[in-house]
Amino acid sequence: MSKELGDFQTPPALVTAVIESLNSTGKKWSRVLEPACGRGNFIKALLNLPIPPREIHAIELQSNYVKIAEKIAAEYSSTRVLIQQRKLFDLDLSRDLQWRETGSLLVVGNPPWVTNSQLGIEGSTNLPKKTNLKNFRGIDALTGSSNFDIAEYIWLKLIRELAFEEPTIALLCKTTVARKVLQFAYDNDLPITSASIRIIDTKKWFGAAVSACLFSVEIGSGKPHYEAAVYQNLYTTEPESTISIAGGQLVADLKAYNRLAFVDGVCPLTWRQGIKHDAASVMELAYDKLGCLHNKLGETIIVEPEYTYPLLKSTDLFHQLSVITEKAVIVTQKHLGENTYQLQQVAPKLWSYLTAHFDTFDRRKSSIYRGKPPFSMFGIGEYSFAPYKVGISGLHKTPKFRAIGPVNCRPVMLDDTCYFIPCYSPEQAAFLTTILSHPICLDFIYSQLFSDAKRPITKKLLQRLNLKEVYDRIEFKSLLSQANIEFERLTTITSKQKAIWPSSLEELLER
Repeated sequence: MSKELGDFQTPPALVTAVIESLNSTGKKWSRVLEPACGRGNFIKALLNLPIPPREIHAIELQSNYVKIAEKIAAEYSSTRVLIQQRKLFDLDLSRDLQWRETGSLLVVGNPPWVTNSQLGIEGSTNLPKKTNLKNFRGIDALTGSSNFDIAEYIWLKLIRELAFEEPTIALLCKTTVARKVLQFAYDNDLPITSASIRIIDTKKWFGAAVSACLFSVEIGSGKPHYEAAVYQNLYTTEPESTISIAGGQLVADLKAYNRLAFVDGVCPLTWRQGIKHDAASVMELAYDKLGCLHNKLGETIIVEPEYTYPLLKSTDLFHQLSVITEKAVIVTQKHLGENTYQLQQVAPKLWSYLTAHFDTFDRRKSSIYRGKPPFSMFGIGEYSFAPYKVGISGLHKTPKFRAIGPVNCRPVMLDDTCYFIPCYSPEQAAFLTTILSHPICLDFIYSQLFSDAKRPITKKLLQRLNLKEVYDRIEFKSLLSQANIEFERLTTITSKQKAIWPSSLEELLER
């Protein structure tokens, strides 16, 4: 594999399985386009069909692959095969492909499995012209939402530039790419009339630990249809689920979603993301048995204690590790953009420690830190210092909501892989945790959740939880019973106190 080009050559046996899967639909294609043909394994499989396509166009950047593919094509005379050594991104596919034949068109292959950012880091020129492809604005573009897979760009280019041909497009790609393409197609009214996802065993075929599939779409002038049947492999005839658009967003299981659609709405409270600093070796600390703080570099740290806070990360939250945490984090600001130069006077020990590690902060790659005060953080605000929180890991595929209370009278901080609702009483935290942990709420989340996603649970998903609809369907006595358990767990850390429960959800939210 060429790391620079995101090059996973498709094994011949997998190519054969893909072609067989496509042929099983009964549809035949007189023309084929392969947008990244590599060594020509797809070309060979197509030419070996009992009735091969009459014309094949292929595009490949690497000259050594072009020579191999051309040698394969030369062994056959019944099909016109034209291989161009070009960057796909430089072509206008509606104009630059000179077809002699007419008839149905299949686009098939295995485009690069790499992001534009990865190629940029490698110094590759195999990139599309820089553009804000999805029209991200502000912080989303700065923090990485504008990063995308090259295969995703290729998909959108193929759909847009070949729509007039009404092709079938069937490419091997990451399942995350397939879902993003489907969502983007919906958001931009691209003419997809049907789609399917067939999972492949990437460990077997590529030695890769990533979820991937054969994603097939039909492009046509009929009514757009933005859903895809999901099959366990290339051969099964019955889908295990259907992903589809509901409420403007892609859902993982349409059947389950339809059963719980009443939960889909607007959360009455704002979900927050934990603090982001991108300097864990300096900012994240741990206590030793003697109560001394050490950073990840092994250094003993002595700073003003009012700038260190207990810390929980995704794994801690998911496994409900003790809130008397051994981890701590330095917090340099109370609100976004606060001037940190004041630390020179009010916290000289901390300032000295941070400036001694200035290079660590200077190496932070994200553009969100440019032009900001030194040692700036994000995901920081008044909400960060709420004494209680309801938190959840964004990285785990099983949703588990946790009520979090203060440690030694200090609010617990969460890192940026977590989401939370700030709370101002143990009753509020316990009550909300109980509602969110109810099977109605959890099952709705599962209907939305894609377990192979890098971050299965997102703020966008959490912000759609209509807690009033969930609350109205829970028997109040049962709710209070479970809330009491959460309350007792929170208050035994500090002091025993009697809970004063709200009489309604509205009263709870006012606290």
